[in-house]
Amino acid sequence: MKRIGILTSGGDAPGMNAAIRAVVRKGIYEGLEVYGINYGYAGLVAGDIRKLDVADVGDIIQRGGTVLYSARYPEFATEEGQLKGIEQLKKFGIEGLVVVGGDGSYHGAMALTKHGYPAIGIPGTIDNDIPGTDFTIGFDTAINTVLESVDRIRDTATSHVRTFVIEVMGRDAGDIALWSGVAGGADEIIIPEHDFDMAEVAKSIQSGRERGKKHCLIILAEGVMGGNQFAEELSAYGDFHTRVSILGHVVRGGSPSARDRVLASKFGAYAVDLLMAGKGGLCVGMLENKVVAADIIDTLENNKHKPDLSLFDLNKRISF
Repeated sequence: MKRIGILTSGGDAPGMNAAIRAVVRKGIYEGLEVYGINYGYAGLVAGDIRKLDVADVGDIIQRGGTVLYSARYPEFATEEGQLKGIEQLKKFGIEGLVVVGGDGSYHGAMALTKHGYPAIGIPGTIDNDIPGTDFTIGFDTAINTVLESVDRIRDTATSHVRTFVIEVMGRDAGDIALWSGVAGGADEIIIPEHDFDMAEVAKSIQSGRERGKKHCLIILAEGVMGGNQFAEELSAYGDFHTRVSILGHVVRGGSPSARDRVLASKFGAYAVDLLMAGKGGLCVGMLENKVVAADIIDTLENNKHKPDLSLFDLNKRISF
């Protein structure tokens, strides 16, 4: 293999640039030519492809977002779109592709695999909802961003004796809410993977007030419902002076944490090793603190990400 390509797809995540840097520099170190594809699968089909040198990825490891940009491209779900993408890869002589992204990006890589084209998936999403890995690139930075906001909101909540519903991103997964909730000392964590009873939430808030508690922090995963809807339903059980804070896309941005930079660097270098060994149709991940690779078709079709619900139980025991 002499030429490989890399693209980032779907929602951006802090650490994607570190992964790009690792793929490019490891590839060049091993004597490969590395090509960057702008705007994900949309850029692939359009032929928006350029050769990358060492200098092109200098001073990007600390930057959030992705220097290769990203775009949604539903057309790549069709066989026609996939074959157009492969045609462009062949046109540029690119023999293997590294795809950095989340669930939709992985499905694109899986489609290429089914067409016999060597592709390696790297999990890059703040949602931490990809099977085959304990942690995704961007997750650690995202929960620390949420935590900073939670700490600030706590000051206001205490000063005014209020209940705050803090809605966080995560799509259909509750990992961001779960981890930032435990770390932030949330009174309640509401996630899609665990049922909740609004009456019990209200009872818990009232119990805390009777003990003299000055605030209540509820971390709500967006996959359950919106923060305003939650506050409205809670109001049926009493006036808890509730305010809503929706953190939104601010959680995606910012300089990646040390953990995300190291994780991305490991994943990127390993992806190059796999392609050089003639392997494709794989996704890399971190399991039990070891970098691993697994069949991407089997991983997506037969596995499902599961959050660490022991953290949910832990929070119930220490936050009341």
